[in-house]
Amino acid sequence: MMKRQKRDKHERAFSRGFQAGIHGKNQDLCPYSDQSLKSEWLGGWREGYDDRIHGVKV
Repeated sequence: MMKRQKRDKHERAFSRGFQAGIHGKNQDLCPYSDQSLKSEWLGGWREGYDDRIHGVKV
């Protein structure tokens, strides 16, 4: 059986940001200090927040 490959750090940061946004969390809760990961998280947060505002179901 093959080991499952870990997802890319940036993809994971985006996904976690999206989840935070869609659940109405504040963008100030970004856990990353690395600028590129922070940027990915905030991009995900914006998408999740927009989806939440426009009524996309979780």
